[in-house]
Amino acid sequence: MSIAFSRAAATAALALGLGAAACAQDATGAGASFPAPLYAKWADAYHKASGARINYQSVGSGAGIRQIRARTVDFGASDMPLADAELQRDGLMQFPMVIGGIVPVVNIAGIAAGQLRLTGAVLGDIYLGRITRWNDAAITMLNPGLALPDAAIAPVRRADASGTTFGFTNYLSKVNGEWKSRVGEGAAVDWPSGAGGKGNEGVAAFVQRLPNSIGYVEYTYASANRLAHVLLRNRAGAYPEPDASTFRAAAAGADWSRTFHQILTDQPGKDAWPITSATFVLMHHVPDRPAQAASALKFFEWSFAQGDKMAAELEYVPLPDSVKAQVRTAWGQIRDAAGKAIAFR
Repeated sequence: MSIAFSRAAATAALALGLGAAACAQDATGAGASFPAPLYAKWADAYHKASGARINYQSVGSGAGIRQIRARTVDFGASDMPLADAELQRDGLMQFPMVIGGIVPVVNIAGIAAGQLRLTGAVLGDIYLGRITRWNDAAITMLNPGLALPDAAIAPVRRADASGTTFGFTNYLSKVNGEWKSRVGEGAAVDWPSGAGGKGNEGVAAFVQRLPNSIGYVEYTYASANRLAHVLLRNRAGAYPEPDASTFRAAAAGADWSRTFHQILTDQPGKDAWPITSATFVLMHHVPDRPAQAASALKFFEWSFAQGDKMAAELEYVPLPDSVKAQVRTAWGQIRDAAGKAIAFR
């Protein structure tokens, strides 16, 4: 079965036939696979509406951060927000674009989406290699009446530096003490077990073809590829379905007016999905190519104004209008070498 949102498909969809004779200024970006399906949809609609082209490479958050630091792209994208001090050191600013959810997914014969329940502690023990079989008592206690096989668990994780991995390992560090002390959080960690796939696409492909596997992906990839998602117990003890409403509930307490460095995992509330994340864009305060940076900002403005319905169709959560207003104000920090703001010039 083919995997939806493959890396090649996402790249081709966003490139939109770049050429020297383009009628509008091109802009280039690279980074997170988490938002790539949405950026592809937005870029296609934006090109049809404006003639402008956006070339975004779905290469993972770590690569996106490296490329924007190296100034080889006009914007980077990451689901791992950089600390304010780190941004200041590198001459960067970041802003959120949308919110989504990271979900564990499994390939177990006879187990449908939403049937298997896990806690964060048990999920961490699976990836630590402490729980190795699907009929382990720690899992069956959470799933009475569910026919789980006496089969070895095959964990799947990201092989590349990933914002999705940051969200996943940040969550595990909050809910599993051994995970926090042995592995910790980050875009790339020293995994105790598991096979690696590149991008959300690669993890989805691995899980789809590997019996008795478990992985983690942004929810759109789970839905598009018909992968069976797991229900996770949240801080309130509830097992909410992962969807736009529970991602929104997890983000409800974020204070974007204080800083855009907001981490949305393990939030309070019975309706909050436990592994929720915003996805961010990174740009230089003084870009080398101000015309291309201005083009990128026009695309982001169009996406804020026209893209909410498309985001919702893919189960992403658009930012509230108040947060969009804060982001638009922040864009004023991006200036050319003469100190003139480049937004919408």
